[in-house]
Amino acid sequence: MQYILHAPQCLAANVKLPASKSISNRALIIHALSKGDILPENLSVCDDTEVIVNALMYKPYTIDIKAAGTAMRFMTAYLSVTPGEHAITGTNRMKKRPIAILVDALRYIGADIEYVGEEGYPPLRIKGHPLEGGYMEVPANISSQYISALLMIGPVLKNGLELKMTGEIASRPYIDLTLWMMREFGADADWSDVDTVKVNPKPYQQHKYTIESDWSAASYWYEMMALNDDTESTVNFEGLFDASKQGDSIVKYIFSLLGVKTRFSTTDNSANPIVRLKKLPCMLPRLDYDFVAAPDLAQTIVVTCALMNIPFRFTGLASLKIKETDRIEALKHELKKLGYVLRDENNDTLIWDGTRCEPSLEPIDTYEDHRMAMAFAPAAIKFPGLRINNPQVVTKSYPQFWDDLEMAGWHIEKIKD
Repeated sequence: MQYILHAPQCLAANVKLPASKSISNRALIIHALSKGDILPENLSVCDDTEVIVNALMYKPYTIDIKAAGTAMRFMTAYLSVTPGEHAITGTNRMKKRPIAILVDALRYIGADIEYVGEEGYPPLRIKGHPLEGGYMEVPANISSQYISALLMIGPVLKNGLELKMTGEIASRPYIDLTLWMMREFGADADWSDVDTVKVNPKPYQQHKYTIESDWSAASYWYEMMALNDDTESTVNFEGLFDASKQGDSIVKYIFSLLGVKTRFSTTDNSANPIVRLKKLPCMLPRLDYDFVAAPDLAQTIVVTCALMNIPFRFTGLASLKIKETDRIEALKHELKKLGYVLRDENNDTLIWDGTRCEPSLEPIDTYEDHRMAMAFAPAAIKFPGLRINNPQVVTKSYPQFWDDLEMAGWHIEKIKD
């Protein structure tokens, strides 16, 4: 499948964003560990959440989490403390995404986990049973999902968990989100030092819980506003909170530098705030930013800055190498099709110094990566008729993305293979 995209001259959209995938996935694991019967409300309907719902509901022997990295990490920890035997597997790309750090940590506290294929990678065979817990040290510079997976099982461990993180802590806001949600469900968990979290063996308490909207999904609409030249354009959201614990809520600050103003207001008939985006002039000469706390925003900001002709140096991108694809290489390759020559350094830095080449305008490949599709779609504002290959990958986090574009006035020509 290929989509050919044409953007409207002026954006005027009221967008119903999907529920937060990050919050939904954590809420499902915590809910299962609480042994509650009150499912969280407004769960995300994306692929990544659906695979966790199906695994928890049907409990098959072989759990196929497809391309959902979060599900692989969270379910591995959950199955380790849940009686029963299961195999957990995924796509070919998932079988190349490392999981040894998490498996080693779980084995250290007594988990029974075997590698079915290549050592250090899924699939896994797990025989769940109660674990002792206690003190451990874990590298934290690769993925915060390993840390969150361990923390969430902390309250059900006999001795709780004291987790010391070594190295630079990647995506710390996601760890803070996990701790906040754990406390929402009655856990006794918090930072005891700058690099250590203490979780006491206090069981979760079930209660009614509603998932907020997804700031990551909002980022693509910020990108559209930044790239659109019409100062009358507006985009409105409902269900986003200024004080959100979602790490990607930092998007409102980053895009304020790129000429997109965020305003929060309320209405008489809604308890949720209305978020209004407004286009302002952008005079930024260049942008340097460390994405270690918000790596999922990197693709959006990279494409935006290049198309706004704003040179940049972005660091803290090491985790992009082990995502759905090698996002650093994918960004370099696809932006070159549009005439922008990026270079990388040290496997964690992307740089654009203004170097251009003749654009080929070949179709944008998405690499089975939802964020590649959604980060490049707004580029059609600058490149009318931009083509996107395999656009259906957006179902991983934002299934209605293309429908929302059409409701906002985009024309999408759909060509089947």
